[in-house]
Amino acid sequence: MTKVNTVLGTIPAEELEIVAVHEHIGYGMPGSELDTKWWKTPEQAYEETVPKLRKFREYGGGTFVDATGICNGRDVDYYKSLSRKTGVHIVASTGFVGGDTALPHFARATVDYLAKVFIHEITVGIGNSGAKAGVIKVGVSRGGRMTDLDKRIYRAAARAAVVTGAPILTHLAIDPEPAVSIFREEGLSLDRVLFGHADDGLNAPITPHDWIYEQGGRIGFDTFGYDLELPDPPFWGRKRAERMQHFVDLVNKGYAEKLLVSADANCSPLGWPGVKGHTINYIFEDMIPDMRAAGIDDATLKLLLEDNPADFLSMDA
Repeated sequence: MTKVNTVLGTIPAEELEIVAVHEHIGYGMPGSELDTKWWKTPEQAYEETVPKLRKFREYGGGTFVDATGICNGRDVDYYKSLSRKTGVHIVASTGFVGGDTALPHFARATVDYLAKVFIHEITVGIGNSGAKAGVIKVGVSRGGRMTDLDKRIYRAAARAAVVTGAPILTHLAIDPEPAVSIFREEGLSLDRVLFGHADDGLNAPITPHDWIYEQGGRIGFDTFGYDLELPDPPFWGRKRAERMQHFVDLVNKGYAEKLLVSADANCSPLGWPGVKGHTINYIFEDMIPDMRAAGIDDATLKLLLEDNPADFLSMDA
């Protein structure tokens, strides 16, 4: 038996259904709660988020992995309320989006301390919520190269993953060589690591996805929907057809068993306006139809959206 930690409890991996493996209920930088320009009341955020999750459930979505992590607006009691309201399983993250979003308390911490924090949140719970994290988030700081703090966080994450069996999800797949070295030194199988955002417009040209695949890592195409065709596209946007062709090329290379997909959408952004016209439901409304039009069959879609994420998120019971 394998299990997955959700905010409402541990469930069998077989119950996940379709998984959006890299999303955000609400993401913001540290201090976003002090924002005055883009501040929303909890009631406004709730009203903005519930319809998106309900539609996700109606489309057949079963599980929403919140990749927010510590210091970026994670609110597990809020997630529990949303999960009860909408019927969507929500998986919370421990870890950090990147070292440059860690507050000084964590930025000064040792590897052992950080590992203990991650292990506690996975095995005991996050704060006093009783909800256990189901994935460990790590990242690459601004500048595109792993900093010393990033490396400490990666090492702590690897130790926590070895102890708990929890998977690691990365923000950005650039500069993966130091990460792979750390994971191997700590005895972590790279099958437990999803190297994320391999498809975004800024970083796709410098992401060594073939090398990641050869090492045994999983590859995240998880910014689907951040298209340059949007009315006000983000700086990391990419042409819709170009992203899809890139993805199809990797499927045709035989990488499908190592690919995971998502939209990296914010249900209700914190401290910034978000990207208009992009929600988690791009997965159903645009991404899946585009994949079918590109020749990806139903068996491969099931692999991408159900089997691969269930295998990735599973921990031994």
